[in-house]
Amino acid sequence: MNIGITCYPSLGGSGVVATELGKLLAERGHRVHFITSGMPFRLGAFHPNIFYHEVEVNHYDVFKYPPYDLTLANRMAQVAKNEKLDLLHVHYAVPHALCAFLAKQMVGDHLKIMTTLHGTDITVLGYDSNLSDMIRFGIERSDMVTAVSSDLIRQTRELLHVENEIIPVYNFVDKRRYYPKNVGALKKKFAKNGEKILMHISNFRPVKRVPDVIRIFSEVRKEVPSKLILIGEGPEMGLVRKMIAERDLTNDVCFLGKQEDVAEVLSLADVMLLPSAKESFGLVALEAMACGVPAVTSDAGGLPEVVLDGVCGYLRPIGDVEGMAQATIRLLKDEKLYQELSRNSIDRSNQTFCHEKIASQYEALYEQLLGIGQTSN
Repeated sequence: MNIGITCYPSLGGSGVVATELGKLLAERGHRVHFITSGMPFRLGAFHPNIFYHEVEVNHYDVFKYPPYDLTLANRMAQVAKNEKLDLLHVHYAVPHALCAFLAKQMVGDHLKIMTTLHGTDITVLGYDSNLSDMIRFGIERSDMVTAVSSDLIRQTRELLHVENEIIPVYNFVDKRRYYPKNVGALKKKFAKNGEKILMHISNFRPVKRVPDVIRIFSEVRKEVPSKLILIGEGPEMGLVRKMIAERDLTNDVCFLGKQEDVAEVLSLADVMLLPSAKESFGLVALEAMACGVPAVTSDAGGLPEVVLDGVCGYLRPIGDVEGMAQATIRLLKDEKLYQELSRNSIDRSNQTFCHEKIASQYEALYEQLLGIGQTSN
């Protein structure tokens, strides 16, 4: 198949998943065309079946803002015509589903559109009355719609009153890259005296509740010698640094900033903390689990579909700092329990969220969308 993929190319769950999916499809012999405003994050090395088509926006005095949406739609149509695309798979409803629909109007109905909902395109933008009707329109005009969790499907129906079929297809982790690694020597650089390591990875936006991470860590270290590694950057970084200084935790917290390849650092952690207020899936938790790192998270959104409470980590109500701290302490103090949850985490990630399984699901949906293998009566 000839597949066009559009996503936000920057660091973030939707862009990462879209890029990794494209790479897997290319490995399976499909020709994959990324149509994005920049080189997709994690695209990596050259592959003969992967092509990148940049969306370049020109600036005109007549427009107050650069017409990105129109330029993207036109670029989609150009690539669809020139490369004879079978379908456009767009990740994130706004504006990608709308741009794909416009491109289809330019090219013809033979071009099929699959839209994958990832989260904030619904759970944040869907509450904006200036955007909600447009989001619904983009979803309804897609030929097929998927979402990364059943909870996101529920929220989409409740918020936007969408009646289309929405198919749940989970995010995935590539077990060839995400697995427990021997990082003993590196771990000593962060925990010289054998302290336990807690980790948090996010964009440091308010929805991630990073201050709760600091509060949890502060409680944990009272009972278990431990260090905290923070990965990422964002608007609450200043607040987080202030909290760390006020609690005299400066020597126990390490900031690693943005990391392109978290697969290399996840194995440093003993526990992953993810106390988010909203989380449509929780890719960070899954990636940690694949490396044998149990996750202690909130019960927000799709997280209960990823982290099974008491099986491969612990779920606690949003804002329950004490509950998350006690769950973490229990894990770190009970080695037998820890090893059990670590093994369960690996097993669950490999069985339920394996890259091969999810890639096959998408492949089957593409074939269904294009009528491949279907016979008429």
